Amino acid sequence: MRALFWISALSIGYVYAGYPLLLAAWARLRPCPPPRTARPDDDLPTVSIVIAARNEAAKLTARIANLLALDYPAERRQIIVVSDGSSDDTLNVLATFGAAVETIDAPARGKAASLNAGVARATGAILVFADARQMFSPDAVRELVAPFADPAVGAVTGELLLDCEASEVAGRRTGIERRRLFVDRRIRDGRGPGRRLDVDRRGRVESTIAEGVGLYWTYEKRLRQWESAVDSTLGATGAIYALRRPLYRPLPATSILDDVLTPMRAVLAGYRVVYSGRAFAFDRAAIDADAEQRRKVRTLAGNVQILWQEPRLLVPFVNRVWLQYVSHKLGRLLVPYALLTLFAASVALSAGAAIYTLALIAQCALYLLAGYGAWLEHRASARADLVVTPPVAAERILNA
Repeated sequence: MRALFWISALSIGYVYAGYPLLLAAWARLRPCPPPRTARPDDDLPTVSIVIAARNEAAKLTARIANLLALDYPAERRQIIVVSDGSSDDTLNVLATFGAAVETIDAPARGKAASLNAGVARATGAILVFADARQMFSPDAVRELVAPFADPAVGAVTGELLLDCEASEVAGRRTGIERRRLFVDRRIRDGRGPGRRLDVDRRGRVESTIAEGVGLYWTYEKRLRQWESAVDSTLGATGAIYALRRPLYRPLPATSILDDVLTPMRAVLAGYRVVYSGRAFAFDRAAIDADAEQRRKVRTLAGNVQILWQEPRLLVPFVNRVWLQYVSHKLGRLLVPYALLTLFAASVALSAGAAIYTLALIAQCALYLLAGYGAWLEHRASARADLVVTPPVAAERILNA
């Protein structure tokens, strides 16, 4: 039982602390040569920007306008939007852009199938994958394709900047600096006072978990920077990443994480996947814990799925970033089981030595705090019906 305790404790410590420390030292002492990025303007590669969209009519006008305004030669840029069985006004919105956007009206088969259809239409040497929700900084694509001047680079991931992070990047302000107002939650059962939530001037609800998400995302991006420095990142940011077109292999229709499977296939093909901290996409943090939980469950399920789709990732002599993959991806999958084992071992050993008693007390305290926070969030969500103030009404309240 003591062995189980210490194996579990050391495994958890390695995944979240030991591995980052190892990466930091590795990146400092034995980094890979940085990719060559010098590229004159007249040698910019052709790019195909591919977006899969389902019922995104409300967002596409601003999104396409953002892409058309990029600091990248129009004659070297192709924009492809695949409508994944949209039942709203998506196709009509795209039609207003004429020949500037190539539209594919596909049946509803999921994002993976839509990306396959978009890539089949692509003519650019570099594929740029994006989403309908996020926006790019003006020089995002130019910065994203710069590392491809190095023939060893097969894919590049940009940086997703959340509104709960830096206040201004590339001249674009985030939600922190926007004017705000408050709206009440109306109680369904008529008991108790409503809970007040921040809403920005567009009537959008501010995230209740922004600080925690911001800390985690900063930690995760630092890992990607170090992994890129020693060889390759273990995936990409789905909102902004690029790939050499010959490296794209059609995704299985049921794929959950195209932004991990596609880059890791590039690594297996012998190329590097590097991180660009100068190619920015902008997004907002998840609204609440439930939304973040759904995202994390999807991510974990996708990482399990990839083991079945690309079992070569588990073979050390085939996957040259095997140590990083096992430490970062597989380690995260095993941590919940290590936590359960650690708790059970602590209970069994707590009567024998003070160190095990203290470990049990610490775990109980952490779980109680986590449970209390989850209960507060659940109670508020179960009892309250959010009133989202329309933008015009919000502006009137702000100006009153």
